Amino acid sequence: MPIHYQIILCTFPDKESAESIARLLVNDKIAACINILPDITSIYMWQEQIKSAQEYLLLIKANKSFYQRIETLLIEYHPYELPEIIAVSIENGFPEYLSWIDSCHSLK
Repeated sequence: MPIHYQIILCTFPDKESAESIARLLVNDKIAACINILPDITSIYMWQEQIKSAQEYLLLIKANKSFYQRIETLLIEYHPYELPEIIAVSIENGFPEYLSWIDSCHSLK
């Protein structure tokens, strides 16, 4: 069975920018649902230094056919120089929920 669905993970530095882009993606009907997980701690290497930041994680649920449009908007509006954008395929899921994802998408 082909895998048509994905979760895209993307971190943001603050609640306002996370909510703003989440609303944009859902309003444009290229994401069905986005969860915002608050107050996560990220520890990472940046410019040869270990950094730590409090961030907000978006879990973006969408049909895989919308990945490129989502990535383009994330890059365009994201405040980071190098945003985390990672897509993970959904291999299994409640069929009615997956069908709902499709019903939320734009036919553009």
